[in-house]
Amino acid sequence: MKKLMIINGPNLNLLGKREPEIYGNLSFTEFLDEVKNKYKNVSISHFQSNIEGELIDKLHKVGFEYDGIILNAAAYTHTSVGIGDAVAAIQTPVVEVHISNTFDREEFRHQSYVAPHTKGVIVGFGLQSYELAIQSFLG
Repeated sequence: MKKLMIINGPNLNLLGKREPEIYGNLSFTEFLDEVKNKYKNVSISHFQSNIEGELIDKLHKVGFEYDGIILNAAAYTHTSVGIGDAVAAIQTPVVEVHISNTFDREEFRHQSYVAPHTKGVIVGFGLQSYELAIQSFLG
């Protein structure tokens, strides 16, 4: 059974409440329950933090024992050299995801310090971005 870890960064704990016109009305917990039910042959774990260092610590912890990491570093994507370095330092492949199309938003969101160290990047498909990332590890 494949082991995947979803790591979410700042403010993603507010999905379902935060800016529904951008992020939708479904909470991440509701979405995760649906995904786990759909992919019963995959072990899917989830971690969320608003704190940059905790995200780096989690990448270090799981980055040598999981089959894949799905990372939505949220705003830290565009500001954190440290998270980019953590992704570069681990062995587990990482797919960067974003719910919104970051290229259709403010210009500072067009830069990612994570992307150069990832297997790929998926943006703009709402919560389905996570499911597409899961599928990328199963193919």
